[in-house]
Amino acid sequence: MSNAYYNMKVADITQETADAITLHLEHPEKNKISYIPGQFLTLIIPIDGKKVRRSYSLCSIPEDPYFSVTIKRVEGGLVSNYIADNVKVGQEIEVMAPLGNFNVKADANLKRHLFFFGGGSGITPLMSMTQSILKHEPQSRITLIYGNRDLNCVIFKNALSKLEKQYPDRLKIIHVFNEAIADATEPQENIGLLDRTMVLQLLENLKVPGYTQESYYMCGPEGMMNEVRDALQFMRVPSSQVFKESFTAPTTVEDHGADVSAEESDEIITRTVTIIYEGDEYQVEVKPDETILEAGLKADIDLPYSCQAGLCTACRGKCLSGRVHLDEREGLSDSEIDQGYVLNCVGHPLTADVVIEIG
Repeated sequence: MSNAYYNMKVADITQETADAITLHLEHPEKNKISYIPGQFLTLIIPIDGKKVRRSYSLCSIPEDPYFSVTIKRVEGGLVSNYIADNVKVGQEIEVMAPLGNFNVKADANLKRHLFFFGGGSGITPLMSMTQSILKHEPQSRITLIYGNRDLNCVIFKNALSKLEKQYPDRLKIIHVFNEAIADATEPQENIGLLDRTMVLQLLENLKVPGYTQESYYMCGPEGMMNEVRDALQFMRVPSSQVFKESFTAPTTVEDHGADVSAEESDEIITRTVTIIYEGDEYQVEVKPDETILEAGLKADIDLPYSCQAGLCTACRGKCLSGRVHLDEREGLSDSEIDQGYVLNCVGHPLTADVVIEIG
């Protein structure tokens, strides 16, 4: 099944903070498009004559009238700054259908305690998840621990406060600030870094009796997520209960790079890869400095892709034979790796018999 593309009109723009805006996009021709809270939308923006793609998590929930994505300015960020400076209400933006494996499905029969850890714009998928669980899973509760530089950087500050007042017994929000604002009129709770020590201290006081099922979701800067992961490992939380979403590819050696069934004798040289997509079979020559996706696009195959960083899984395929090296495997679970799935945007053939089926 190929990824669908839509033209969506910007219905409204909300200024969340000094450097973050939310785009509210109309469903195309008023048709509803389904998604799971936590998934992202890929925006295709023409800049200087070239179409550039960026993925942004949806902060809305499926029953909302609009698709909403929050975009934060990034220093040197090509697309985020372009959108903030140029996109206007009424214009159309081309988007890909929602994707993403970092999500949560509400189930009214479940009674669980969900712990959400967000940092900066990492709040966006957690906002969607929070609203969905509160609305559709009445026996469950959420604890949101949200880290920012200071009070002025809190995205969705008013909306989060409103939700906490609306669901006082089911939603607890803990704000953590790197630095305090001297003349702030609102309370500034925990000052310092959201590191392993603080996470352990907070969780010690946030456990609630009566919930046997607990899950932990995190989205934010890689350093923050590593600290949260270390704290959860110290608490012996099973990895099957921990989920994370990266907005940028990690740079730590331990997380970077993976071989799918690789051997020491394999090397990255020019090889021909067979791609099976939408019932057709293609032979594509992949050079050492190219990824499988890049070679496929160069051959005019309309392959699905989004982030091009090995994070979003839009380009995922199954390696039916041969071996593939992945520069980055953040988007794949261990079980997916074991089943032979690869990410074509960071994949390089290691053998002459690589066959990849997409879709």
